[in-house]
Amino acid sequence: MPVMPKLPSARRMTIASILLAGTTFFQTPATARATPAADNKGTWTLQGENDAVSTLKSTSDQYYTSGLRVNWTSGTDTLPTPIAAISKAIWGPGVQRISMGVQQMIFTPRNTQTSSPWAPGQQQTSLIRDRPYASLLLGTINLISDTDRTRSVFGIQVGIMGPGGLGRQLQNGFHSAIGDTKNQGWSHQLQNQPIFQVQGGRTWRIPLAEVAGIEFDTLPSAAAAIGDYQIYGRIGDIFRIGQGLNSDFGTPTIQASGTDGTDAYKATRAFAWYLFAGVEGEAVGYDASLQGNTMRSNSLHVNKKWDVGEIHAGLALMFYGLRVSYSQVWQTQQFTTAKDGLFNYGSLMVSAKF
Repeated sequence: MPVMPKLPSARRMTIASILLAGTTFFQTPATARATPAADNKGTWTLQGENDAVSTLKSTSDQYYTSGLRVNWTSGTDTLPTPIAAISKAIWGPGVQRISMGVQQMIFTPRNTQTSSPWAPGQQQTSLIRDRPYASLLLGTINLISDTDRTRSVFGIQVGIMGPGGLGRQLQNGFHSAIGDTKNQGWSHQLQNQPIFQVQGGRTWRIPLAEVAGIEFDTLPSAAAAIGDYQIYGRIGDIFRIGQGLNSDFGTPTIQASGTDGTDAYKATRAFAWYLFAGVEGEAVGYDASLQGNTMRSNSLHVNKKWDVGEIHAGLALMFYGLRVSYSQVWQTQQFTTAKDGLFNYGSLMVSAKF
């Protein structure tokens, strides 16, 4: 029976310390506390991720197959005084923003043409050992604190996992519209479960060099989350080369909930650009989309892996108030019976300032 794990007190303390990384993880130099330039415009973001929108050949519709996100991030220091005080109490000095958005994520097994996990005359089919169908529809609110060298994020996600996430309607509706085969097993998706998640993270921006007008920097980060959807701790680093690197703190993926306040940017030149590449490592304590509904004994589930790694590479451009980016993500497998080695997907994001 998949249940929420009871963490030992030492592990709870570890997760809490990661969530408060902005005050206890890595001491920030005094120069990093300088106030960034004011930014009175909000940022609207539309982002899509798909295993078919990839620079690499991929089997369509397997595992993490689709993500959609719409998000708004405020300008600097426009928060009501009580909310700004909460952000400063968590992260200390810095300019304040708030970020609000809605996101949907769809997960499917590798075999999408099996209609039932129990075939006639057989005890099991491959669906029993494959990732369950699942969809999540989440609302996110993040408080963001910026200095010249750091971006810190703390917030919550609230929503639903199950048929209420509208994964079947979106996926099979799109397949019908383009004349593609519908996925057959959605009637056996994970059942409705309310989601409440607390998350946080910090990204450091560390300049490395400038050669002939080309800048180099690195973006180490740490993040964590705890709730009835996921429990994890994550660390990573991104290396960038380009011009106008101090315009933002990198580009997020939809699943990177601990640092998705990185939508906010302020271009420091008429045309800013960068190439990036990096890695992330994640220690996973719990994942309901793999381990099944928390309170249901008959929920389909697979055995998660506790260690998951990712490689990111891509390009971002900023011009005329827009930011456009593409990321290619390679991910190690998330459960023990997964197939095909590294899983990959593409992430396309467009942001505009108003």
